[in-house]
Amino acid sequence: MALIQNKRARHDYAIEEKFEAGIVLQGWEVKSVRASRAQINLAHIYVRDGELFLCNAHMTPADQACTHVTLESNRTRKLLMHRREIMKLIGKTERAGYTLVPLDLHFTRGRVKVTVALARGMREYEKRADQSKKDWKREQERIMKKDAHGRHVLE
Repeated sequence: MALIQNKRARHDYAIEEKFEAGIVLQGWEVKSVRASRAQINLAHIYVRDGELFLCNAHMTPADQACTHVTLESNRTRKLLMHRREIMKLIGKTERAGYTLVPLDLHFTRGRVKVTVALARGMREYEKRADQSKKDWKREQERIMKKDAHGRHVLE
Protein backbone atom coordinates (compact mmCIF):
# COMPACT_ATOMS: atom_id res chain seq x y z
CA MET A 1 0.00 0.00 0.00
CA ALA A 2 1.46 3.32 -1.06
CA LEU A 3 1.73 5.92 1.69
CA ILE A 4 2.90 8.77 -0.54
CA GLN A 5 1.89 8.96 -4.22
CA ASN A 6 3.06 11.08 -7.12
CA LYS A 7 -0.21 11.58 -8.99
CA ARG A 8 1.33 14.23 -11.20
CA ALA A 9 3.74 11.69 -12.69
CA ARG A 10 0.88 9.50 -13.91
CA HIS A 11 -0.65 12.55 -15.61
CA ASP A 12 2.52 13.99 -17.17
CA TYR A 13 4.27 10.76 -18.22
CA ALA A 14 3.46 7.56 -20.08
CA ILE A 15 4.73 4.79 -17.78
CA GLU A 16 6.72 2.09 -19.60
CA GLU A 17 8.16 -0.03 -16.76
CA LYS A 18 8.13 -0.02 -12.97
CA PHE A 19 10.91 -1.00 -10.56
CA GLU A 20 11.17 -1.10 -6.78
CA ALA A 21 14.19 0.52 -5.14
CA GLY A 22 15.31 0.95 -1.56
CA ILE A 23 16.13 4.41 -0.28
CA VAL A 24 18.75 5.62 2.19
CA LEU A 25 16.93 7.58 4.90
CA GLN A 26 17.68 8.94 8.34
CA GLY A 27 15.50 7.98 11.30
CA TRP A 28 13.40 11.15 11.33
CA GLU A 29 12.72 10.75 7.59
CA VAL A 30 11.29 7.26 8.14
CA LYS A 31 9.00 8.72 10.81
CA SER A 32 7.91 11.42 8.35
CA VAL A 33 7.07 8.85 5.68
CA ARG A 34 5.19 6.71 8.20
CA ALA A 35 3.16 9.79 9.22
CA SER A 36 2.54 10.67 5.51
CA ARG A 37 4.43 13.95 5.89
CA ALA A 38 6.44 13.62 2.68
CA GLN A 39 5.92 14.94 -0.85
CA ILE A 40 7.35 13.57 -4.08
CA ASN A 41 5.28 15.62 -6.55
CA LEU A 42 8.29 17.68 -7.65
CA ALA A 43 10.86 14.92 -7.15
CA HIS A 44 12.95 13.45 -9.92
CA ILE A 45 15.62 10.77 -10.22
CA TYR A 46 19.02 11.29 -11.79
CA VAL A 47 22.09 9.13 -12.41
CA ARG A 48 25.55 10.08 -11.15
CA ASP A 49 28.59 7.78 -11.24
CA GLY A 50 26.45 4.72 -11.94
CA GLU A 51 24.18 5.35 -8.95
CA LEU A 52 20.60 6.60 -8.70
CA PHE A 53 19.62 9.59 -6.57
CA LEU A 54 16.22 10.99 -5.60
CA CYS A 55 16.22 14.78 -5.69
CA ASN A 56 13.62 17.34 -4.48
CA ALA A 57 11.66 14.89 -2.32
CA HIS A 58 10.41 16.99 0.58
CA MET A 59 10.06 15.33 3.99
CA THR A 60 8.67 17.47 6.80
CA PRO A 61 10.34 16.71 10.15
CA ALA A 62 8.10 15.26 12.83
CA ASP A 63 7.29 17.37 15.87
CA GLN A 64 9.50 15.20 18.09
CA ALA A 65 12.48 15.37 15.70
CA CYS A 66 15.93 16.08 17.09
CA THR A 67 16.60 19.80 17.55
CA HIS A 68 20.38 19.83 18.02
CA VAL A 69 21.01 18.57 14.46
CA THR A 70 20.13 20.56 11.35
CA LEU A 71 17.51 18.64 9.41
CA GLU A 72 17.57 19.02 5.63
CA SER A 73 14.07 18.34 4.38
CA ASN A 74 15.01 18.55 0.67
CA ARG A 75 18.33 16.71 0.65
CA THR A 76 19.34 14.33 -2.14
CA ARG A 77 18.78 10.69 -1.18
CA LYS A 78 20.51 7.65 -2.65
CA LEU A 79 18.40 4.86 -4.15
CA LEU A 80 19.42 1.23 -3.67
CA MET A 81 19.10 -1.26 -6.53
CA HIS A 82 21.10 -4.15 -7.93
CA ARG A 83 23.90 -3.13 -10.30
CA ARG A 84 22.31 -4.98 -13.27
CA GLU A 85 19.00 -3.17 -12.76
CA ILE A 86 20.76 0.21 -12.57
CA MET A 87 22.70 -0.48 -15.78
CA LYS A 88 19.49 -1.56 -17.50
CA LEU A 89 17.79 1.68 -16.43
CA ILE A 90 20.75 3.81 -17.49
CA GLY A 91 20.71 2.18 -20.93
CA LYS A 92 17.00 2.82 -21.35
CA THR A 93 17.10 6.44 -20.13
CA GLU A 94 19.81 7.33 -22.65
CA ARG A 95 17.18 6.98 -25.38
CA ALA A 96 15.60 10.28 -26.33
CA GLY A 97 12.54 11.28 -24.35
CA TYR A 98 12.85 8.75 -21.51
CA THR A 99 13.35 9.61 -17.86
CA LEU A 100 13.05 8.11 -14.39
CA VAL A 101 10.28 9.34 -12.09
CA PRO A 102 9.27 8.27 -8.57
CA LEU A 103 5.67 7.02 -8.43
CA ASP A 104 5.22 6.32 -4.73
CA LEU A 105 6.80 5.65 -1.35
CA HIS A 106 5.67 2.54 0.50
CA PHE A 107 6.77 0.03 3.12
CA THR A 108 7.85 -3.51 2.27
CA ARG A 109 8.64 -5.67 5.29
CA GLY A 110 9.30 -2.59 7.42
CA ARG A 111 11.60 -0.87 4.93
CA VAL A 112 10.79 2.25 2.92
CA LYS A 113 10.77 1.57 -0.82
CA VAL A 114 10.34 3.81 -3.86
CA THR A 115 8.51 2.70 -6.98
CA VAL A 116 10.67 4.00 -9.84
CA ALA A 117 9.10 4.27 -13.28
CA LEU A 118 10.81 4.39 -16.64
CA ALA A 119 8.61 6.96 -18.36
CA ARG A 120 8.25 9.00 -21.52
CA GLY A 121 6.98 12.57 -21.34
CA MET A 122 3.50 13.02 -22.81
CA ARG A 123 2.63 15.90 -25.08
CA GLU A 124 -0.46 18.06 -24.59
CA TYR A 125 -2.52 16.29 -27.26
CA GLU A 126 -1.66 12.90 -25.71
CA LYS A 127 -2.82 14.17 -22.31
CA ARG A 128 -6.10 15.40 -23.82
CA ALA A 129 -6.69 12.07 -25.58
CA ASP A 130 -5.96 10.18 -22.36
CA GLN A 131 -8.36 12.40 -20.41
CA SER A 132 -11.12 11.91 -23.00
CA LYS A 133 -10.66 8.11 -22.76
CA LYS A 134 -11.01 8.29 -18.98
CA ASP A 135 -14.12 10.48 -19.30
CA TRP A 136 -15.71 8.08 -21.81
CA LYS A 137 -14.96 5.08 -19.57
CA ARG A 138 -16.54 6.89 -16.60
CA GLU A 139 -19.59 7.70 -18.76
CA GLN A 140 -19.90 4.04 -19.81
CA GLU A 141 -19.76 2.94 -16.18
CA ARG A 142 -22.50 5.43 -15.31
CA ILE A 143 -24.70 4.22 -18.18
CA MET A 144 -24.19 0.53 -17.37
CA LYS A 145 -24.64 0.99 -13.63
CA LYS A 146 -26.30 -1.96 -11.89
CA ASP A 147 -28.45 -2.02 -8.79
CA ALA A 148 -27.94 -4.31 -5.78
CA HIS A 149 -29.67 -7.22 -7.59
CA GLY A 150 -27.49 -6.99 -10.70
CA ARG A 151 -30.11 -5.36 -12.93
CA HIS A 152 -29.17 -2.43 -15.15
CA VAL A 153 -30.47 0.90 -13.92
CA LEU A 154 -31.45 3.45 -16.53
CA GLU A 155 -31.17 7.10 -15.61
